[in-house]
Amino acid sequence: MRHKKKQDYTRFKMQEDLVSIGNDFWIEDENGERIFKVDGKAMRARETLVIEDRQGNTLCKTQERKLHIKDTMEIESPDGRSLATIKKAIISPVHDRFSVKVTDGSDLDIKGNILDHDYKIEAGRDKVAEVSKKWFRVRGTYGVEVAPGQNEALILTITAALDIMTS
Repeated sequence: MRHKKKQDYTRFKMQEDLVSIGNDFWIEDENGERIFKVDGKAMRARETLVIEDRQGNTLCKTQERKLHIKDTMEIESPDGRSLATIKKAIISPVHDRFSVKVTDGSDLDIKGNILDHDYKIEAGRDKVAEVSKKWFRVRGTYGVEVAPGQNEALILTITAALDIMTS
């Protein structure tokens, strides 16, 4: 297992309570550059989250499925193809645990304190991403640090979906 250097990771700034915002907002990198947009109009209409690139192209979307149990959320591509399914695995007083079945990639495990935005996303023993409030000191935000070679839009959609599932 090759350990990736910290500087290889990309950090993004996310909004807390994005479900209640209902407005469009930008996911910025650590330099403040707008990278992805969350479409708030879709969020107001129903439990839907749409992540777009800078040009407004949909990259990933989630939508509440009435037939699924509450602790499951599906992430789809713009054409409706399943990209990943997030399931709540274990609930404990100390930390939550979720699993992500990725359609075209390694399955992921999520462990830590989701509500406090302090957790890791791992594929086997490799860290894929880490979520923490420690990188940004702006109130109402938290950081997502994504390993090189990962689908950043998918990782950020998973992070936002966890906010929806735990709110």
